[in-house]
Amino acid sequence: MAGALQYFFLIRHLKKWWDLQTMIQVEWMQIEVTTRCNARCHYCPRTAYRDGWDNRDLSFENFKALLPVIAYTKMVHLQGWGEPFLHPHLFEMIALAKKTGCKVGTTTNGMLLNRRRIDQLVKSGIDHVAFSLTGIGEKNDLARSGTQFSRILQAISDLAARKKALRVETPAINVAYLLLRSHLPDIGKLVPTLAETGAQQVVISTLDFVPHRNLRQESLSPGNQAEYRELKSIFDKLEAEAEKKGLGLFYNLVLPSEKGRACTENPRRALFVSSDGGVSPCVFGNIPVSKSVHTGEREEDEYHKIIFGNLDDEWLPAIWKSPDYRKFRRNFGLRPSSLCRRCPKRYESFL
Repeated sequence: MAGALQYFFLIRHLKKWWDLQTMIQVEWMQIEVTTRCNARCHYCPRTAYRDGWDNRDLSFENFKALLPVIAYTKMVHLQGWGEPFLHPHLFEMIALAKKTGCKVGTTTNGMLLNRRRIDQLVKSGIDHVAFSLTGIGEKNDLARSGTQFSRILQAISDLAARKKALRVETPAINVAYLLLRSHLPDIGKLVPTLAETGAQQVVISTLDFVPHRNLRQESLSPGNQAEYRELKSIFDKLEAEAEKKGLGLFYNLVLPSEKGRACTENPRRALFVSSDGGVSPCVFGNIPVSKSVHTGEREEDEYHKIIFGNLDDEWLPAIWKSPDYRKFRRNFGLRPSSLCRRCPKRYESFL
């Protein structure tokens, strides 16, 4: 009997080893550490779906189970539909992920970064930290209730100053700037405002997931070639201005296409692990709601999650290689799910 058990565990161990060895290297893995948040951004699904929202933290055990795969991943981003600094084990997660040799980053609203946490962050060795903004000054504060523009800029400056004091290069300080249509007239203020804060680059995005029809007008996804060229011209000018100020500026502008086989989320070589252990192609595939909700970018459609397994039942390489997940990656763009079909992140690869 003992021999049979030893044989069983040996085979199980070998299978796990083989699954890991034959899993392709993932470009990036987004790990949602929590869905709890101290802000109430009016465009966020957490606000729109607040009556059915699941507040939860990723278990430390599930995170540790990911470490063998993290070691084979180029970059891990510790953030999902919540504020990462609310998780009690965030700094331990950063340390463990860094020990694997992987690059590690996170995105924060900045409101919980006091001097003690900033010091911890710099000493943790994390590679990059992004601060979320939506608008300049009061417009940010109105769009992102619970945050304060001046405090976020101060946190950026304090982080840059602490890096300088310790003579270290990391973390790189980024700004994740969500551009709403109503804020487009103020976009010229962006570079002058950030140039002297210590931020090193700003990444501009538009509202990709529209949780309610009342937010449709805030989406800036171009609907045709003319709109695409107009927005690209605006962003190109900003990029040139930022370069003169020593600030990197990036944008990921695409012309959405329901026939597009490419996606800015790179679902063939990237994945999302939710705080409940679910594995999805991207963060939009597993919004933590417990009841039926609707999206509203073009017309109201019922939201259907895309989940291929859970860490509580199987480990990640086996989920990645499961028949359904392999079929999804192989056929992406040919027979898309209802969620992917209307997603503005899908585009024709020739753009």
